Amino acid sequence: MTEWIGETFTSDAGWNHLETLVDVGNRMAGSEGERRAAEATRDALADAGARDAHLETFELQGWTRGSSAVQAGDTTQDSIALPRSPAGDATGELVDVGYGLPEDFEQDLEGKVVMAASNVPDWYDRFLHRREKYYHAVEAGATAFVFRNHVEGCLAPTGSVGTAADPIGDIPAVGVSKEVGSRLERRWESEEVTVTVDADVHAATSQNVHATVGPDTEEEILLTSHVDAHDIAEGAGDNGAGTAVLVEVANALAARETELDTQVHLLAYGGEEVGLRGSEYDAAQRNRDSIRAIVNNDGVVRGRTLTCFTHGFDALDAVAQSVADEFDHPIETTPKLGPHSDHWPYVQWGVPGYHLMAETDYEGRGWGHTRADTLDKLEPRNLREQSILIAELVFRLADEETDVDHRSAEAIADQLEDEDLATGMKIIGDWPYESGTDAN
Repeated sequence: MTEWIGETFTSDAGWNHLETLVDVGNRMAGSEGERRAAEATRDALADAGARDAHLETFELQGWTRGSSAVQAGDTTQDSIALPRSPAGDATGELVDVGYGLPEDFEQDLEGKVVMAASNVPDWYDRFLHRREKYYHAVEAGATAFVFRNHVEGCLAPTGSVGTAADPIGDIPAVGVSKEVGSRLERRWESEEVTVTVDADVHAATSQNVHATVGPDTEEEILLTSHVDAHDIAEGAGDNGAGTAVLVEVANALAARETELDTQVHLLAYGGEEVGLRGSEYDAAQRNRDSIRAIVNNDGVVRGRTLTCFTHGFDALDAVAQSVADEFDHPIETTPKLGPHSDHWPYVQWGVPGYHLMAETDYEGRGWGHTRADTLDKLEPRNLREQSILIAELVFRLADEETDVDHRSAEAIADQLEDEDLATGMKIIGDWPYESGTDAN
């Protein structure tokens, strides 16, 4: 009964796949590298014993990085363009709005170049996504947006702008390191600076990777990750590790396939880093009533302790705690909503869902979305241990005796309002409800 645990704890399948992904190079959404990574993931799932491993393509807005700069005085400060920034030049007085909380934008920013930090203060009650800060700047009439990292090490942060309706953003946007941001604030606050972005905008295709294990049942569990990554680094933690865990758990589930009561649909999405494009494409086609739960791996392995958003589904919290208790291995849970990864196109309509991550000792993304997101930051031990826990988590969700009720879209929308997430989602075009809290 426990042979699969020993096999998983000594397996190299997941770690080898992680090395394959980081060695691909550029895995930007819509790129040839993303497609090669998807093909490698398809093959790894087939090798694990999953059935019908294949790719499904979809169209998305392509964007290829060129050069960027912040011209300040007679200097050129290092920066990187934020994906889906429009190309062009923008000049204006530099205004540092600090953390970029909503109230920080309640000043005259018309025609200004706005700089905001990538973190929020400890006392603030919720995370503010980069796009929320960007669109607050757009609404305030800014001419350009500078995203300032809070992590030391001369690491400029990346991350996309744009919305589903308008994939290319409204104003040029760049990321700068904490050190460059401090220099800009100290020397050129209230002085004129110019932000320049060069980028190629084009039509592109991405792809989702599909495979299944377990019986052919009407209901299914979605076990997911995303295979794309930002082009500036290896994308080891975000999210090569999640896809490596997907492969490792596929091996573990295939070894217990005859014991599964419910089919497990393995999905590695493309285009997550540019607006959840792959998961949105899949969710739009899938019968939500047939999904027992989605288990999304995005941010796992970066620390030893597994953590998960359970999105107000008490039964999901109970299953996670039962696994933690039986294995005497901690799993931290939070009932709050987390609307910023590939579980969300399903959870927003009431599908039970986990967002699985790992507890870290740093604030925010840490090395993520920077050039430092590299393989050396991760450990095989953490990948194996978390794969065991996640495999058991999925196995228990698949048990026909496990009952996890869907929630209504209205209940999810009300919780978004209660947790002060709705306003930010509306400003970035991510509010999915047509009127009030009514579902489509």
